[in-house]
Amino acid sequence: MRTAASSSTACRRSDTTAACLILLPALNDMFDITTTRTVAFQTHQPSVVFLMLALVMLACSLLAGYAMGTGEGRGSRLHAFCFAAVLALSFFVILDLEYPRIGLIRVDWMDRVLEDVRSGMK
Repeated sequence: MRTAASSSTACRRSDTTAACLILLPALNDMFDITTTRTVAFQTHQPSVVFLMLALVMLACSLLAGYAMGTGEGRGSRLHAFCFAAVLALSFFVILDLEYPRIGLIRVDWMDRVLEDVRSGMK
């Protein structure tokens, strides 16, 4: 916020108002998007959502296993393995997307880009 205070002070002292009319809204937008980004990274789904996702995954596996065990819906081991793999993969992809700094899907490159932009402003 030191930048905002010094910018508004410099605009008050300046004789030209055109630069201030361009500078201050741009700074305000920059601070707003920074706050929005910080809140977005700190806000996560409640743990009950992940618990329900796991329960749905287990229920689907139970129903599929029961249908295969009755004899009429007997599938191959390949189908059972593919079903389990798709359920597990979808669960882990959802978790990875929810927490982008830990896991296989990473957004570290975006942090480096933002750090480069910030260092270029100094």
